[in-house]
Amino acid sequence: MDNRVEVREFLTTRRARVTPERAGLSAGGQRRVAGLRRSEVAALAGMSVEYYAKLERGHLAGVSASVLDAIARALQLDDAERAHLLRLAQEANGSNKLLRPRRVKQWSVRPSLQWSLDAITSPAIVVNGRQDLLATNALARAMHSDLYTDRSGPPNFGRFTFLDAAARRFYPDWNLAADMLVANLRTAAGKDPHDKGLHDLVGELSTRSDDFRRRWGAHNVRTHGTGIKTFHHHVVGDLELVYESMDLRAEPDLTLTIYAAEPDSPTAHALALLASWAVTAGTDLAAAAPKA
Repeated sequence: MDNRVEVREFLTTRRARVTPERAGLSAGGQRRVAGLRRSEVAALAGMSVEYYAKLERGHLAGVSASVLDAIARALQLDDAERAHLLRLAQEANGSNKLLRPRRVKQWSVRPSLQWSLDAITSPAIVVNGRQDLLATNALARAMHSDLYTDRSGPPNFGRFTFLDAAARRFYPDWNLAADMLVANLRTAAGKDPHDKGLHDLVGELSTRSDDFRRRWGAHNVRTHGTGIKTFHHHVVGDLELVYESMDLRAEPDLTLTIYAAEPDSPTAHALALLASWAVTAGTDLAAAAPKA
């Protein structure tokens, strides 16, 4: 991905999002731009309009941390957006090369990792930055059984969300799930802009899905660690699950997510039913297990 284009589009979309009122400024009559003008961002950040305009054109090489922080404050960036801006600046400087994940030609699940997943009684999954579903325990395989229809490669949450009609049922709030998925992919692209697999996935989804292409153009990013997600499983019905996500220190670019239900809740009972169904359907689910 072209770093200057990424910088320009990210800063432009962030500027368009902040209204003068939100920034504590007077709107002052008819405006020709959505959000703030460049001159207003420059004033809020304490720099000249010419300098900010240069930065917004994508020239972040050599920019100091204090300048980036001033821009982040002016544009009211959240923590995920600040981190994304910093990574874009590091890429412009060439220092991001040291932070890129080490890739292996073919990744396979370590036995110890699979044993650890199997020891977790709630659904547990491992994904990479491209949102490939790489490893699960039995309950998570049952929960995500819809993703295994396409066995040409590892199940991928991006392809499932935007190209599989089953996703509209699996995610009761599909728009929220789609927004989160694209923001995760955009964040991953900022961390490793030279990931060919991610480039190929974005190109495929942009070509095949208007919904994806529109969201990708919004340049939203996010960092998720905990929260609540809702699903609708075709066998056990609605599931409302809390989740905790954490990076795997031994595996670059991989995230472990564990889902859990409130004790004695309808979802807890549904998970118990799902576990029984997983045993009954075990042979088929095992055959559909993710392959790296």
